Amino acid sequence: MKVGGHRNFGWGRKMAWAGRQALNHAYGGGHYATVAAHASRWGEFARWAKEQGIRDARDVTREVLERYGQHLAERVLKGEMKVAYAQNLLSSANVTLSALRQDDRVRVSPRELVGQRTTVRTDAPKGLDRDAVARAADALRERGHERAAAVIELARDLGLRMREASMLDAKSALRQAERTGRVDIREGTKGGRGAFVERLVPVSDRAMETLRRAAEAQGEARNLIPTDNSWKEFRNHVHGVWREVRDEYGLGKIHDLRAAYACERYEELTGHEAPVLAGGRTASDEDDKAARRQVSYELGHGRMDVASEYIGGRR
Repeated sequence: MKVGGHRNFGWGRKMAWAGRQALNHAYGGGHYATVAAHASRWGEFARWAKEQGIRDARDVTREVLERYGQHLAERVLKGEMKVAYAQNLLSSANVTLSALRQDDRVRVSPRELVGQRTTVRTDAPKGLDRDAVARAADALRERGHERAAAVIELARDLGLRMREASMLDAKSALRQAERTGRVDIREGTKGGRGAFVERLVPVSDRAMETLRRAAEAQGEARNLIPTDNSWKEFRNHVHGVWREVRDEYGLGKIHDLRAAYACERYEELTGHEAPVLAGGRTASDEDDKAARRQVSYELGHGRMDVASEYIGGRR
């Protein structure tokens, strides 16, 4: 809630504190981890701005954000930080300033200012073999890890990040899928995009069965995270039990399951194997671009070029 006055658009006297209050309001008092991450990175910007003589968010213009981006780009070139972290810092400045202003009029492109961080996948994802994934999930269930098994299957069949799968209200998602054939992914999204951006993922017959098993595993809880666990505790549990079974079935990291989903969707959309499987692009340029755009959207990314991390390059 605004505290009144004009400084920092009425959110408080100190820029860092005002940013956190605006973020709490924008995210409806929830998404604690996302708010904390943005607030921490906004604090970095507020400290830099103070060094520039800027103590009020009302004085932050596009030009100021561009100068901040140039400052971060210089640090990247010096090896003081990674491109990914520099982009996250600038992205959080965008998000927090939008929350303070309550509009999107002052924004910059992190990728243009601090560089591109996309890598191109050159190896086929190990999660392509659906039967192997199903057997591994069954092995987890046999050991009493029904929720972990559900997370694994959601990652493979809907292309979800581990956090997104864990925080999914599978019961609600199942009802939505039965009604519309799609699921809107909102919880646990990267950078809190789900609070602002619709992300509709198509649900196949197989994915529908996955949602039914996940809903059963969820029980009376709000999502797949047990009520007596924190997100961090559940994340560590899933990683631990997954490591116990994945090698036996020729599988890799959970992130590889998203890549397998992406490769499969690319083929569904174009009729051609993903470049990382075909040894190069075989779809037409138009179909390839459209598929990359759609795959990136379904995976929860705002940039088409990110698809290369999952399906390979456009050689």
